[in-house]
Amino acid sequence: MASRFLKLAGLAVTLGAVGAIALAERKRPLRRQKHEVIPRTLRNLAMGASCQAMIMASEAPTTQAIARRNASEKRGIQHWLGGGLIGKAAAFLAMDYGFYLWHIATHKVPFLWRFHRVHHVDPDMDMSTAVRFHFLDMLVSLPWRLVQVRVSGVSPRMLAGWQLFFVMSVLFHHSNTRLPKGWDKALSRITTTPKMHGIHHSQDLSEMDSNWSSGIAIWDHLHGTYRDDVAQADITIGVDDPLAKRDVELLPALLAPARSPATRGEG
Repeated sequence: MASRFLKLAGLAVTLGAVGAIALAERKRPLRRQKHEVIPRTLRNLAMGASCQAMIMASEAPTTQAIARRNASEKRGIQHWLGGGLIGKAAAFLAMDYGFYLWHIATHKVPFLWRFHRVHHVDPDMDMSTAVRFHFLDMLVSLPWRLVQVRVSGVSPRMLAGWQLFFVMSVLFHHSNTRLPKGWDKALSRITTTPKMHGIHHSQDLSEMDSNWSSGIAIWDHLHGTYRDDVAQADITIGVDDPLAKRDVELLPALLAPARSPATRGEG
């Protein structure tokens, strides 16, 4: 009974946080939206639904199976460091750092960019962009995700905790939310913020090649990839190639990996 109550309470808090982010980006927009919101949102949500179906069919069962073995066999970083608070914190950081490395790879490896480009081709950015991915991107990333779970040694509970943090972070930093003065700068020392990720979604490759963090922002600071020197009004969101406008729409986006530029900036 208590376990069920905690799950319901957690769900309520999560839905409340999602609602708060959605309201904040409407009340305090960071950038002026250039395209109609409803068609974009519906298109992005449809893509997000296909991604979730792929995750439930492939990633969820396999990562949970590895996490269960981590716990039963006491393997991976979490258990090498004793399995206590230090081990759990280290495993959490390992999962997050693994995604930082993967994110860079999706931009630098031509095959991976074909899929990740579908996310970046959105000409505006808000919460709905957070779920705009090609469903095959979930499958392509699966081997790396399995490595993350195996090496980190996360238990099923720790994996669920990291996934919740990651999803909420992605929704937050993709949102078109203007934080109160000074908050974005302060938070960006710890976690990825809307201003940080707005720069990453710029068409300018020198700006796109920064702010790779998707959860904890420390990785950009440690690797010298953090930028906050670009005004949001000066950013053109999207991808600078002649096929980008076509690939915004749903069906072309699904076909895009097979027929779009494999290298950024190429026509």
